[in-house]
Amino acid sequence: MTSLDDHVYLVRSLKKEVEIYDAATLTLQRRLPVLGISCSATGIAACSRSKCLYLSDWENSRIHRVDLATDAMNTWPVAKQPNGLTVNEGHNVMVTFLDYKKLQEYTTDGRLVREIRLPAGLGRPWHAIQLSTGDYVVSHFETRGVVSVVGVDGQLLRSYGPSSSSDIGPMRLPTSLAVTKHGDILVADFSNHRILAINSSLTRAQVFPLPADVGLEQPCTLYLDGTRTRDRLYIGEYAGKERVIVLNNPRYIKFCW
Repeated sequence: MTSLDDHVYLVRSLKKEVEIYDAATLTLQRRLPVLGISCSATGIAACSRSKCLYLSDWENSRIHRVDLATDAMNTWPVAKQPNGLTVNEGHNVMVTFLDYKKLQEYTTDGRLVREIRLPAGLGRPWHAIQLSTGDYVVSHFETRGVVSVVGVDGQLLRSYGPSSSSDIGPMRLPTSLAVTKHGDILVADFSNHRILAINSSLTRAQVFPLPADVGLEQPCTLYLDGTRTRDRLYIGEYAGKERVIVLNNPRYIKFCW
């Protein structure tokens, strides 16, 4: 999921459409079919400058671009099995490739700008977000999960992978990421059914506190909207009730390390 201006945009598993919600009331406004997409998008991102959505098409190995003013769509081919998407500070779209150990950056018209190859030992990148430093934080979808920070040249700068002996235990198949205004990193710890908060230096982590009645199951998507009066965190589930959990002004802002 993602948001732009007054709307929230959501794709669901096996649905070939984008659900568009009013950001203030969270009521469904309409459904936008995405022509030519396979089963569903494995990633979605919005660009505030180009006023468009990007969707990654895993099976067809393509990126779909939707103009939000006209609903016009176009696509371009990418490497096999694109996954997570994000828009960087240059307003280009970054694509991760789960089985190819690389990130690719494209302009809004589909021109390849750069390719970042990840170092040996860092496999299965799921999602990547550019930090204020220009580096990228990357989640690695592995049984003993890792979150890394790499430079634009692919050099590993630091990483975090809690061991079984730590207080919170190892990550298991980490998926989506979000970065707070203070530089802390939120991670959807998929198979542990929880969200982790990791400090910007990747040296410490804690479990993100959720209301006791949430009962989170397989979180696969995180999106942090800091453009509103109160920060809002969206958490999308893959299993269970397949819910979207919305938290206003979440407490992670006050984490003390």
